Amino acid sequence: MSPTRYLHGFGNEFESEALPGALPMGQNSPQRCPYGLYAEQLSGSAFTAPNCLNRRSWLYRIRPSVLHVRNPKDIEQSHWKTAPCRDVGAPLGQLRWDASDVADDAGSFIEGMRTIVTAGDCGQRVGMAAHLYLAGRSMVDDYFYDADGELLIVPQFGDLRIFTEFGLLECSPGEICVVPRGVKFRVELSAGPSRGYVCENYGAPFTLPYRGVIGANGLADPRDFFSPTAAFEDKEKPCRLSVKWGGSFYRCDIDQSPLDVVAWHGNYAPYKYDLRKFCPVGALLFDHPDPSIFTVLTSPSDESGVGNVDFAIFPPRWQVAEHTFRPPWYHLNIMSEFMGLIYGRYDAKPSGFEPGGMSLHNAMLPHGPDAEAFEQASRADLGPAKIDDALAFMFESRLPLYPTSFAMSLETLQQDYAECWSGLRRHFTGNGP
Repeated sequence: MSPTRYLHGFGNEFESEALPGALPMGQNSPQRCPYGLYAEQLSGSAFTAPNCLNRRSWLYRIRPSVLHVRNPKDIEQSHWKTAPCRDVGAPLGQLRWDASDVADDAGSFIEGMRTIVTAGDCGQRVGMAAHLYLAGRSMVDDYFYDADGELLIVPQFGDLRIFTEFGLLECSPGEICVVPRGVKFRVELSAGPSRGYVCENYGAPFTLPYRGVIGANGLADPRDFFSPTAAFEDKEKPCRLSVKWGGSFYRCDIDQSPLDVVAWHGNYAPYKYDLRKFCPVGALLFDHPDPSIFTVLTSPSDESGVGNVDFAIFPPRWQVAEHTFRPPWYHLNIMSEFMGLIYGRYDAKPSGFEPGGMSLHNAMLPHGPDAEAFEQASRADLGPAKIDDALAFMFESRLPLYPTSFAMSLETLQQDYAECWSGLRRHFTGNGP
């Protein structure tokens, strides 16, 4: 069955059922649900949130979730950190990492989570964490949900099969998947090990950005977002459910699969998006637009127009502007930028930034093209040119991003990253006073 189309962020109601007639009609919690199911509401917003912001879904399941979270035991997840986290002094400077290999004994998607930076305060529901995941095996009878935030998953290599309470989402490099706060899931590896990035968003759920003068079309189109068709596991055997809550991790031993939702309806559900369907907007004559034109999703903050987290991409696209320096200009930015490269070569960093790598440019720390990129772009033929071999992304936040001690101790940390600008030489031709 094809996935349900999901118009994300506009309060639309959608429904799906794995068995005919499993979805009650005309009433959310009847005295007796079809097939002997239990009705359960999953709320992703306050009950009194405005209609356009209210997120909730009704789930019709074999057993209610109160049977899943019982007798929790503390477990160790030493490399997954939660803000506020200042376990190492934050360096004043730009940082970049090479790609990390997936070890032969790498664990599951959850076990392989490695926090690189954190921002804000999970308890205040503000900020984010950026993680690297290194997964070597599938989750079989293990399940997980994150009560601290929603998870935006960006595979870099290796396909993922994400089984959720709402159904199955398959996610490959070049696609993203978002699992909302509180949704249970497990991850299988389709074709061997997988590596990628995760943004754990503590704040308001991701939604489409306000297009402003761009108008009704362009950027990410709502019709290209998909959530799953209802599917359920009727599995009666010992299983394990891990929960992240308040920055701590717990395990509950249960006697059945928690992915037992037979039908659902609502507007709070997992979804996926193919980044190759993003429609870039850019300059047609001269000058370099702000990178906000590449925003796919945003987590709004209380400050109008300023994102708690923005998810932006730098996809294949045509560049046609005349008399214009085409790579990103040199800048100091009020926003903090965590970047990753999914494939290809990023135009502002032709050397040293490889697929699977990462960089961190914090608020008000200068950055921009390296010396090689500057020289090439300054002398380039400015006819129409297409970037068709690269896909980079950015988790951008209004908050400072603090690297973890794990990130600062990685062997892949480039100790000489700042040297990429040392070749920027003086070109000034004016006369002094």
